Amino acid sequence: MKSINIEKLILASKSPRRKKLLEQIGIKIEISPSTINEESVQIKTPEKYVQELSFLKAKDTVFLYPESWVLGADTIVVVQDQILGKPKSETDAIAMLNKLNNCEHSVYTAFCVMNQKKNSRVVKSIKTKVYFKYLTDQEIHWYVGTGEPFDKAGAYGIQGIGSFLVKQISGSYSNVVGLPVCEVVETLMSLNIIQFKD
Repeated sequence: MKSINIEKLILASKSPRRKKLLEQIGIKIEISPSTINEESVQIKTPEKYVQELSFLKAKDTVFLYPESWVLGADTIVVVQDQILGKPKSETDAIAMLNKLNNCEHSVYTAFCVMNQKKNSRVVKSIKTKVYFKYLTDQEIHWYVGTGEPFDKAGAYGIQGIGSFLVKQISGSYSNVVGLPVCEVVETLMSLNIIQFKD
C-alpha cells in the first residue's frame, strides 16, 4: 500500500496490534519501544493515568529521535473504578476475567504525538464501553489456557480469540484493540505528518 506519510513517524511501542492498525491504512512507521517503568506512575484517575503513560513513553523515545515525530500510546481496562493492566500470571488473568464477567467495563487508550525539535506535543484519550457475556468457569480457564490474555490489558484481546467474550461495545473498536485509529489519523493530519493525496 502507498504510504501517506509526509514526515517520519516513530512508534514508541512494541505492540504488534498498534503497528498493524497504523500500517493497514498506509502509515509507514519505525519501531523504537520506550523503556519506562509503567508501575512508577501513581495517578489513580484512569484518563489522566493513560495520558501520563502515553506522554512518558513518547518522551522516553523522542530523545533518541529529536527531529522526528514520535507516537506513544497506552491502553487500560477499568471495571468498578479498578484499573486492570496486563496479567502477571494465570491466576491473575483468571481473576481479571472474573471481574469483567457478565458486566460493563471501560477501555481507555491515550496517545501522545511529540516532536522535540518543533517543541510540539498533543495528548488525547478515548474511552470505549465494552459489555462481556456471562462466562462459565470452563470458558474462562479454557481462554486463559490459549495464552492470549498475557500481553493484553484486562487479560483479553477483542481482535483475537477473545472476541467470543464480548457481547457489545459502545464507541471505537480500534480503541479496544489498542489505538483509536480515527482520532490518531485526525491528529496526524492536523500536524501535517500524514496527508491523503493522489
